[in-house]
Amino acid sequence: MPSTSWTARCSHGKHSAHARAVEFVPTADDLDPDAQYILDGTLLPCWSWAGRKELYSGKHKTTGMNVQVACTTHGKLAWISDPVDGSRHDNYCQEESGVLLTMNPKNWIGDKGYIGNNMITPYRKPAGGELLDWQREYNSQVNKIRWMIEQVISHFKNWTIMHTDYRRPLKTFKTTISAVIGLHFYRTA
Repeated sequence: MPSTSWTARCSHGKHSAHARAVEFVPTADDLDPDAQYILDGTLLPCWSWAGRKELYSGKHKTTGMNVQVACTTHGKLAWISDPVDGSRHDNYCQEESGVLLTMNPKNWIGDKGYIGNNMITPYRKPAGGELLDWQREYNSQVNKIRWMIEQVISHFKNWTIMHTDYRRPLKTFKTTISAVIGLHFYRTA
């Protein structure tokens, strides 16, 4: 696996591998509209930048950028969005990416963060109540499918730069993330 410094140099165009790797990155338009996908978001951490409160994720209690990740129901990575400020909820990031604009959301599976998008999602427990037995069973079945996206995200975050605090200048963060995404798709192609 390439080193963090090599990846950082790649993001500044000092290696032609970056240019070749970007060719392997699918866009939302490249996704098959008839296929079924699983969607989830993940936070890519960076240093705490005092002047950049929009990077702080209350859920993760750290700063970073959020990317949306889609895979097939067989666990093949299909797409990774451009990064969005870490303070944003997965549903906002999904809308910002535009991935469902030309897709049938009923073919997509997500967690409770995507409720209201016509996707297949688990039921949320009603305030002051409990789920019915069939809803609990439904949630269990949805989550048995959703574990696949968790595995895909875990494999993507094997890149050291994706799971440790990004320490380079913040203005290079998005470019570096894009370079690593390109290299990841290149490696798995």
